[in-house]
Amino acid sequence: MRRPEARLLPKQERTHTLLSHPLDTPMHMLTTLALGAALTFGSTPALSQRPTLDIVDTAVAAGDFEVLATALTQAGLVDTLKGKGPFTVFAPTDAAFRKLPDGTLPTLLMDENVGQLAGILTYHVVSGKVLAKDVVNLTSAVTVNGQQVDIRVEDGKVFVDGAQVVTTDILASNGVIHVIDSVLLPSNADIVATARSAGTFGTLMAAAQAAGLVEALQGPGPLTVLAPTDEAFAALPAGTVERLLQPENKDQLAAILTYHVIPGRIFAAQALADGSFETLQGDNVEFALRGGKAVVSGAPILATDIDASNGVIHVLGKVLMPPAKTAATPASGSCCDTSLSAGS
Repeated sequence: MRRPEARLLPKQERTHTLLSHPLDTPMHMLTTLALGAALTFGSTPALSQRPTLDIVDTAVAAGDFEVLATALTQAGLVDTLKGKGPFTVFAPTDAAFRKLPDGTLPTLLMDENVGQLAGILTYHVVSGKVLAKDVVNLTSAVTVNGQQVDIRVEDGKVFVDGAQVVTTDILASNGVIHVIDSVLLPSNADIVATARSAGTFGTLMAAAQAAGLVEALQGPGPLTVLAPTDEAFAALPAGTVERLLQPENKDQLAAILTYHVIPGRIFAAQALADGSFETLQGDNVEFALRGGKAVVSGAPILATDIDASNGVIHVLGKVLMPPAKTAATPASGSCCDTSLSAGS
């Protein structure tokens, strides 16, 4: 019998509720933030020394990363981290791995769980060489896993998600290691499970079910979902949601919902920087700052960068409507008036 995979608490359940990151200023949407804080770190090697060992050999030589080395071998990632790079590795110590719930590590090291193990390990790796002086100027970083870690400075200490950075700038020939005191755990819930667990997207999930899109949102992705809250759907003209949910209006409902989905994993900083993105429906949505607050095609963005295993969710305070020329006329004949279809 196949043993169950390790049950790890999803990232979003460990750190915040979905609506805990309101965008009151543009700075919440940027990946960098000048902190100007005096930081206290563990001892680090002199930066003038030219390292000769790669990241894996450096970790092995340090003597406090035996579990990490074993896990990298099991996940088939040793050759990758011995490659050209450069990489930045947030390396949990052996003590950090021992803090995991009983039985978690042996389960992760089973052959049948190698995919899950690789997902966790790549969540500790960022492409490029990011030294401590650069880390403290970040509020987030996209990992090789695809998901994003949150970075913050608190009382002179640096934290990556919930893990404290205890030693920095251990240089290797192909990157740099920062030592952390806990294992980082990415979200292991897909977009649908993440939205359902939030409790504020009941209408969106009902609509996805009626439009036959649930399976697509549970697929490998990655996808970026612009998710209107229940309140956003309730703000539509009376009867609109009920009519859209009727089987004869399935095509129009699907067009509206796919207008809220962008291929790929687009985090907030990239969304604002690039501005325009084509949706699965075919038309583009436009990200911008208005009055210091982020919007997408006129809809206020209430929260950003909610990681899921197969993508990312941004929370909207308004339902987006695709351009009228692409929206099918509902069979009932009165689902959405012209102004609503135009997104006004």
